[in-house]
Amino acid sequence: MKKLNIALAILLGLSAFSAQASVANAEKLAKIYTAVAQAKNPSFVPSVADGKTFFNQKVKAANGKETACASCHTANPADAGKHIVTGKAIRPLSPVVNNKRFSDFDKVEGQFTKHCNDILGADCSPSDKANYITYLLTESTPTPKTKK
Repeated sequence: MKKLNIALAILLGLSAFSAQASVANAEKLAKIYTAVAQAKNPSFVPSVADGKTFFNQKVKAANGKETACASCHTANPADAGKHIVTGKAIRPLSPVVNNKRFSDFDKVEGQFTKHCNDILGADCSPSDKANYITYLLTESTPTPKTKK
């Protein structure tokens, strides 16, 4: 695991991210995570389907409640979400819809660490991260608002 973290740090040091977040940054991150995953498993190829499954995967938390990424971010990552505990609004997760996503690698990695540990009880693997971002890049259409 330590070797993967070192490899990730080296790869990230070679990548320059602009202050302006964009789809291009998310694509760069997906490529970095893919390269790290392929160092461990050369046959790894990122998968939209695996990313979607990971995003929607329900896990029983320590408090006994089931939770998933979609619990706060909604089933459609192009929609705004809401934190299930605090009720705080969350901007869309999809970098296609929210150009502030994936703008700062340290922040992205910190959020992965925090959320993966909170939900899964461990950090996500590089392949999980590559699949996750690959999936998010496909979600570009917010759910239409219904008139009341």
